[in-house]
Amino acid sequence: MQATQIRQKDGVFYFANYRAKDLMSKVRFISRFYGEGEEIAPSRVAADDDIAQFIAKIERNDEAFQRSLSRSKVKQLKNFYETAVSQPPIPGTVLLFTSDRLNFRADGDGGHGTLTEPSTKYLIIDGQHRLAALHFYMQERPDDAATINVPCIIFDGRSEDFATEMFVIINSTPTRINKSHLVDLYDRVSFAAPDRKFAARLVEKLYGEGDSPLRYRINRLGGRSQRDKWVLQAELFNELHRWVRGRWRSIQLAGGSSKEVPRYYAIIRDFFKAARAVFGEAVWGKEGYMVTKPVTIKAMVRVCADIAREDAEPESGRLARWESRLAPWSEMAKQFREEGFYERFPAKGEVERVARIHRDLAKAAGIDAGRVRP
Repeated sequence: MQATQIRQKDGVFYFANYRAKDLMSKVRFISRFYGEGEEIAPSRVAADDDIAQFIAKIERNDEAFQRSLSRSKVKQLKNFYETAVSQPPIPGTVLLFTSDRLNFRADGDGGHGTLTEPSTKYLIIDGQHRLAALHFYMQERPDDAATINVPCIIFDGRSEDFATEMFVIINSTPTRINKSHLVDLYDRVSFAAPDRKFAARLVEKLYGEGDSPLRYRINRLGGRSQRDKWVLQAELFNELHRWVRGRWRSIQLAGGSSKEVPRYYAIIRDFFKAARAVFGEAVWGKEGYMVTKPVTIKAMVRVCADIAREDAEPESGRLARWESRLAPWSEMAKQFREEGFYERFPAKGEVERVARIHRDLAKAAGIDAGRVRP
């Protein structure tokens, strides 16, 4: 099929245009939808399909997706399709996901080309109600429905974390799914593996513990604090998980989560306390500086992993030792002014910029910057 490849930062996805009839044969519904006298039965969700299990669990349990609201919303959308003439019935894109890695062949400049079809049906990340209404509209007015083309954004070949987090972000508004319910399910479903649960618990402690320098500054899409947030839960989790994954064997030998989660939390807590002390109150968390922006926080987590490898023990006196080690950062504060920041740390994208800041911070503190696995 014809598609346009779109790049945004480090992300690559595709825009495609499907005829209504063709699209409906290529998607699967996770929820049950009701029309006048008929219904769409949900597809069977495999036990090992974490994304579909996640979405299905939310839509079965959250009040926003109870049967009465689903029926009403689909009916309203179908009525809109029936009455819209000059107004396009589906002006916004439907977001689709496939775990298949699709092949794209460019036809030239501009990102246009040919995209292969997935071997299995798409999962609908956003747009189930619109497509359910389209299904019922097609049953009643097939000739009119044949004139409808549906704009779609397609994400392919990503991990379940990517699709789940995309679903969380899209559906975390007050008019959709309850935010706290989403966060609870996200933690429970996405982080099923022991190393992922370990990293998720670290994020939770960094968010909620009274002695955490990041307390209430992590955007958990459901946090109760109204304070400005510095970093998304998912971004912080990814950095912590990289560290934990590389140390997982030693963590298991040392006693596993029950013993090591508190120890690793104490390491991260002391590191960020030391960083806050050396950067100073005039810079830490202040507007006009990038010290507590996501790109720098992620780089600092990597430095934390480096210094912990060298000097985590003994815990007694660690904070003072690390303040001394990180003292040169106070002289770097001016480099983290927001104005001109991206020129001082040039990079092709945020992934490369995080690595650049990591190297510079580690070098200034005389710390061996270890290789962070992708």
